[in-house]
Amino acid sequence: MADPIDTNSSNTTPETAVYDPKPSLQYASAVGLQAAGIGALVSAVQNALGTHTSGASGFLTRTGGTIGFFAAMGATFALTESVVANQRQVDDSLNGAAGGCAAGFLAGIRARSLPMALASCAVLGTAVGTFDYNGKGLAPGESESLEERRKRFFKQPRPSPSPVPAEDAE
Repeated sequence: MADPIDTNSSNTTPETAVYDPKPSLQYASAVGLQAAGIGALVSAVQNALGTHTSGASGFLTRTGGTIGFFAAMGATFALTESVVANQRQVDDSLNGAAGGCAAGFLAGIRARSLPMALASCAVLGTAVGTFDYNGKGLAPGESESLEERRKRFFKQPRPSPSPVPAEDAE
């Protein structure tokens, strides 16, 4: 019989990424409030473009459900993403795909259609998972750090000319 291979040799040091757990409720409430702000903007636009006799109060009475729906979708996405990440203890694109699927399913349930819920789950989960897999950016390629972008954005100072020694000046 062969001896088992020692994978913990002293010559190699495997790089293990330490997972930092996400505070699920704090993350979900923050994203839910941000999504509610977007929902308020969408509700205001819907109210402004619609013909009705409600006036400005239509922002809350006629199209106010949009605010709650956006808040629910945002909170559902964030909570699902963080809970899945905490359970798996890995921060990758599958967490975002699960969150997108949950938010899409909620959108389909609002339409009162199970086929729409399943399709929305698949589409939104795929879209968010692909976005996360691409490095959480729309442009492919290597992502640069904030410091690298700052250096590229601002002009670099020209090198100052070297001072002439006093002995050579005479």
